[in-house]
Amino acid sequence: MWDVTEILRALDLLSAVVFAITGGLVASRKGLDLVGFLWLGVITGVGGGTLRDLLLGVPVFWVHDPTPVALCLLVSGLLHFTAHMVTSRYRLILWLDAAGMALVAVAGTAKGLDSGVGALVAIMMGVITASVGGIVRDLLGQEPSILLRREIYITAAALGAATFVLVQSVFVPRELAMACGLVAAFTLRGLAIRFNLSLPPYRQRPGRPPDGTGQPRS
Repeated sequence: MWDVTEILRALDLLSAVVFAITGGLVASRKGLDLVGFLWLGVITGVGGGTLRDLLLGVPVFWVHDPTPVALCLLVSGLLHFTAHMVTSRYRLILWLDAAGMALVAVAGTAKGLDSGVGALVAIMMGVITASVGGIVRDLLGQEPSILLRREIYITAAALGAATFVLVQSVFVPRELAMACGLVAAFTLRGLAIRFNLSLPPYRQRPGRPPDGTGQPRS
């Protein structure tokens, strides 16, 4: 049986690399220099997990083990010299971002549960881990933020996190529950990318008159 601690560490490392790649690809779209690639890669790769650990009051995962930062620097630095070989960078960013989102949604939720918080808070930790790095990347890269786009993203992260918690609660082995969460999050996000799915937006409605009578005041 796999050690869950090692699985979570592997998910943190893999998701950091995936998100760092998306940061590097955004940097290439914006024509940044090498330092810009490195900075955007690192902040995207470890941003979500950093906020998660700070909120949970646990040691920040890359401070006591700088391997995630080193990997982010490596892959984003390589992209400075190779990103031009990717013909459809935006599409690749979307799919890599979907994979990273699914990984950290589950890893963040698991770390929340291991820290002793309740299921709802753990799910929130998963969503925060999955979204913060991408939000910072989009803001720094002057791309439309994932919070402002109508595409399904946060919902997919929440679905993956909740699926993991629910499946584990019925005494399914944790590794299988994590796999179910990963599949749920990535599948919903992938369908949203493929078919341009979105949730119904808020529609503007006439405001209620101040006197509450249904008629404007004279």
